[in-house]
Amino acid sequence: MAGPLDAGPPHRTGAPPPHRGARPGGTTRPAVTWRTATSRRLPGGSGGDRFDRGLLAPMLLGAVLNPVNSSIISVSLIPIGRAFGAPPAQTAWLVSALYLATAVGQPVVGRLIDLFGPRRLYLAATVLTGAAGVVGALAPTLGVLIAARVLLGFGTCAGYPAAMYLIRSEARRTGRDSPAGVLTVLAIATQTIAVIGPPLGGVLIGLGGWRTTLAVNIPLAAAGVLLGALRLPRTPPPARPEGARPAALLDLPGMALFAGTLLSLLLFLMDPAVGRLYLLAVAAAAGTVFVVRELRASRPFIDVRVLGGNLPLLATYARALLAYVVSYSVLYGYTQWLQEGRGLSPSHAGLLVLPLFATGIAVSAITGRHKAVRAKLLVGAIGQVAACVLLLQLHSGSPVWLLVAVTLVFGVPQGLIGLALQNSVYHQAEPERVASSAGLLRTSGYLGAILASSATAVFFAERADTPGMHELTWFMLAVGALFLAVTVVDRSLRHVGASSGKD
Repeated sequence: MAGPLDAGPPHRTGAPPPHRGARPGGTTRPAVTWRTATSRRLPGGSGGDRFDRGLLAPMLLGAVLNPVNSSIISVSLIPIGRAFGAPPAQTAWLVSALYLATAVGQPVVGRLIDLFGPRRLYLAATVLTGAAGVVGALAPTLGVLIAARVLLGFGTCAGYPAAMYLIRSEARRTGRDSPAGVLTVLAIATQTIAVIGPPLGGVLIGLGGWRTTLAVNIPLAAAGVLLGALRLPRTPPPARPEGARPAALLDLPGMALFAGTLLSLLLFLMDPAVGRLYLLAVAAAAGTVFVVRELRASRPFIDVRVLGGNLPLLATYARALLAYVVSYSVLYGYTQWLQEGRGLSPSHAGLLVLPLFATGIAVSAITGRHKAVRAKLLVGAIGQVAACVLLLQLHSGSPVWLLVAVTLVFGVPQGLIGLALQNSVYHQAEPERVASSAGLLRTSGYLGAILASSATAVFFAERADTPGMHELTWFMLAVGALFLAVTVVDRSLRHVGASSGKD
């Protein structure tokens, strides 16, 4: 990125009023102390008033593990289905399994990182990622492969919350707001880099079959463990009542109720049917108990009173859900159609998605230092709608130049929306809960991804053909129009990312 990684004086727009930590009965929740290496010179050679560049490598590697694994599977679904004799409706579980695990795990791990720091959670999760790579590479059945994807979901859910925690804690340590360059690089790593998954998967399948798309996690995890052990700062344990165990800081019942609520909801969304409506009832009951519990808890897992009063942050989560329904429908639906509807090989299908990756990175790099979050969201929403209109023009004999044009247009919102959503959460969330808030952003995105996976399974029930692709596109177009409408009416976006000093 051009320019220094330092920013001007700290400034947060869209922040709630100072009194919002008040608890019932007049008590006030004590401020959380950031448990990081404070005034010392951190590993990596960073000065005391500059962002520690030594943190970038483990941050970015940890953050990319989930998006790469989310997207690399897209070109593997057809080969895996052929290997196990499974139709698209069954192989869709390979997508949903990872998102189920990550959607539940990200906020939980994010809260643990808020309390105990990122190092131990990062290292443990990265080891689990490597183990999932081994299980997946050796999987004898589709069921075992789905289980490996569940392990992979839990293993990759620490990287992004850890990165957001480190960015915020470095801002506190240096007395400067987090540099736009760092946030831009993180956005590229966590959102745009996901598009490298299909071409990478195509290359790996060409070299050693679909199992290599799971085995690639083994060397990536090894590198993550090494970088994390060498560069992540050790974190002192958080203050707790004398004689109390670390578990006393955790709202374990709240975490369990949250997981139960989300799991029931996601299981219904993955296969909606009248006979499964009981799952919605379970989700509603567990969610109600969860809210009551969190309102009364002294150390809530999710402070629903504060979150409920932060409408701009809730709107950001809603936008993430809608945006990722569209982007992941493209990632899974379009990629499968290229193979079965257009008749391309996995390698060629992956290469045709590469322009989306290149365009997204270029757009993120060019616009990363511009703080106009609302403008990025508006242009991104319009870009999604325009790209859906192009998708409706495709058929089994569409020329290659039109296929490339579709991915180029989709690359614009890919580069804008992820960056804008990430920056929104950074400015709108409670500083002491930035990791768990980032986890909830990911959970919202994964809800969208699961909806996209379910829609793909419905419209491609037996085969990823052109009529199914067009039906999926009309669904995407409706969701994209809703995302645009939600963005247009949200006036709070005018203040998010307003001038915060020098970049």
